[in-house]
Amino acid sequence: MTSTATELGLAPGTWRIDPAHSEVMFMIRHLMSKVRGSFTEFSGSLTIAEDLEASDVRVAVDMSSIDTRNADRDKHLRAAEIFDVESHPEMTFVSTKLRDTELDGELTIRGITRPVTLQVEFNGAGQDPWGGTRAGFTATSMISRQDFGIEFNIPVGEGMALGDKVGITLEIQAVKE
Repeated sequence: MTSTATELGLAPGTWRIDPAHSEVMFMIRHLMSKVRGSFTEFSGSLTIAEDLEASDVRVAVDMSSIDTRNADRDKHLRAAEIFDVESHPEMTFVSTKLRDTELDGELTIRGITRPVTLQVEFNGAGQDPWGGTRAGFTATSMISRQDFGIEFNIPVGEGMALGDKVGITLEIQAVKE
């Protein structure tokens, strides 16, 4: 990234995440392969400053909206031993610093907050067919689920059914307010 919003074609101000054109996805090892899923309900905003390092990002994810394309697994993931959605209905991310292509922030899952760094790719900005201005971003990170109190696992042979590392990918399209 460059040092100013104008150099990227981004107008400083508030940008709202468009959930109809964005995705919050994850991936975790399960046995010998990887299982993917997403959250279908989320909201957020980007406050873009002319000096990009002064920008701010806030995202809230409805944990009950988890979708792994398996209703039984989704129900189990919402249960107390994993996400405990009844007690912790939201996952949140609040940025603390943007530097080059990395966005540092505080991720909260199950009421536990940990620092996380997202690798960010700016995909461009421009006018949409309806007269608005949009910008696209891809952000990725890897977290430890145990860091957030998610200890559930099933022994399988000499190993465990689930990996500890969870890959996170955000495909974000934001609309200038």
